[in-house]
Amino acid sequence: MPVFEYRGLSEAGKSVNGLREADSPKTLRSLLRKEGVFLTDVLGEADGARVAAGQKGAPLQASTQIDLRRLARGRITTDDVAIMTRQLATLLGAGVALVESLTALVDQVEKERLKRVLSDVKQRVNEGSSLGDALASHQKVFGSLYVNMVKAGEHSGALDAVLLRLAEFTEGQARLRQKILGTLMYPVIMAIIGGGVLALLMTVVIPKVTKIFEDMKATLPWTTRLLIWSSDTLQNWWFIIFPGLIAAAVGFAYWTKSAGGKPAWDRFVLRVPVFGGLVRLLSVARFSRTLATLLKSGVPLLAAMDIVKNVLTNTVLAEVVEKARDSIREGESIANPLKRSGEFPPLVYHMVAIGERSGQLEDMLLNVADSYESQVNVRIGALTSLLEPLLIVAMGGVIAFVAFSILMPILQINTALR
Repeated sequence: MPVFEYRGLSEAGKSVNGLREADSPKTLRSLLRKEGVFLTDVLGEADGARVAAGQKGAPLQASTQIDLRRLARGRITTDDVAIMTRQLATLLGAGVALVESLTALVDQVEKERLKRVLSDVKQRVNEGSSLGDALASHQKVFGSLYVNMVKAGEHSGALDAVLLRLAEFTEGQARLRQKILGTLMYPVIMAIIGGGVLALLMTVVIPKVTKIFEDMKATLPWTTRLLIWSSDTLQNWWFIIFPGLIAAAVGFAYWTKSAGGKPAWDRFVLRVPVFGGLVRLLSVARFSRTLATLLKSGVPLLAAMDIVKNVLTNTVLAEVVEKARDSIREGESIANPLKRSGEFPPLVYHMVAIGERSGQLEDMLLNVADSYESQVNVRIGALTSLLEPLLIVAMGGVIAFVAFSILMPILQINTALR
């Protein structure tokens, strides 16, 4: 059943809009009329054409206009997928049929893009496709991990339990990501504000002050000469400096994503003091929790290792997982290749080895994930506490340098006049 985007007027004369499933624009108009909404405009998803509803009773006619603002709005986030997953798990756990559960979700979600995706999934399931196959057609939204876990849940007959694990996993990853972004937000904002203030001083304030020194033709301290040179350079060559910095940043970003640059950058990041250890902890925690979640959901080990390799963003660690998968295919345990790589901490391969021997690999992996995520939270808290005074000291040092460079010549001139 297609989904139509519509606009209309309520009985009170207020403008209303949204998405609604209907067999045709005429059916949509009848449904909305029962709810007290007078249809004025509708967009059919099937062909993307805007259909204008004229006066009451007039036939709907197609137009080629597209509302670009609506197409740009409503990006599907990890939180949206997590909430939708938990709601679907709750409905299925309550005994509601899959198609009815998807229908309820289509009516429940607010974001238009997600509503369209769920409507397409529902239509595919209604036509006989499995939920996993229907979700696979929207791989960019759900990801390979999500799709494979749903397929495993369908095969094992425990889809609602798998969906609950997926919701918990997705929510945990979203919380961790938000914590990291929140930690980085403060220093980034401070750096931008500090850079803007410094640029204003160098291009507007300092040239006016240093012009007095030039008129006096006095011998200036090296700090003042450096300040004047920096100010002149920024003022006269800003149209080259700023585009150059932007071009360098864009080029560096492309290099870190290229086939040759990304492995080198990932290897360098892992060896950076403080931050390298944090990146390693994050990657190990993601590896452990993802693998445990997949295995608990019934995904075979080799398939789970393939998915985990794609989930890891660091190519060095992803290569270790790929080699471990090849070793497992040849009959070796998981712990040995992880130990040989030297990239995973000893706790990880020891816990994995114990889990393999005891038959509790999933639980051991979850323990590892909990341990490292706790360490990540502690380190992020410590970094946050450390970054704030460091930024204040750095900005204070720059301001002190500027003030010192301006005041020293003034003091020298006053001393000479006496």
